[in-house]
Amino acid sequence: MSSTAFSICVYCGSKPGANPLFTAAAVAVGNWIAYHGGQLVYGGGSGGLMGTVADATLAAGGRVVGIIPKALVEKEWAHHGCTELHVVENMHERKRMMAEHADAFVALPGGLGTLEELFEVWTWRQLGYHDKPIGLLNTAGYYDGLLAFLAQAMQRGFLGETQLGLVRADPEPAKLLGELVQAGGLSQARRLDQI
Repeated sequence: MSSTAFSICVYCGSKPGANPLFTAAAVAVGNWIAYHGGQLVYGGGSGGLMGTVADATLAAGGRVVGIIPKALVEKEWAHHGCTELHVVENMHERKRMMAEHADAFVALPGGLGTLEELFEVWTWRQLGYHDKPIGLLNTAGYYDGLLAFLAQAMQRGFLGETQLGLVRADPEPAKLLGELVQAGGLSQARRLDQI
């Protein structure tokens, strides 16, 4: 086990997306985790935002734990530069292991996989399987439509305010990550060489 102050599980796209602000946000997240003495836990890919957040964390001196299924090692070009790279049997094992290694969760822009992982960990929290903070990084308004849909689901009686309140949404990486670490009662060890 590592001596890091906290571990943040990041869900994000295996593609970079069409807006350069998505890449900038992934870099900011990786930098923030490393500079505050944390550890990144993610899906183990080297492409897209996944690779960007891992590379940024490593470049800033942070630890990176990648967890990837065998079937996706070639497809996602597993990031062999991770501090730890775990190759598992399937997606279920991947998600379970990511959750076990995390103190908090944050979703950056991404596609179906990102949404599926976000909603699963959100559902687990609602059901009481864990009590770890969850965040949604709404870079460039990427999740505005989703947040509007969820508000509609609440208005139509399928979600409650308490359920919606289990996830914090913010466009600013540092603000959101700081809130998640604080909400989880985790310590931040600011590095002396922080820029």
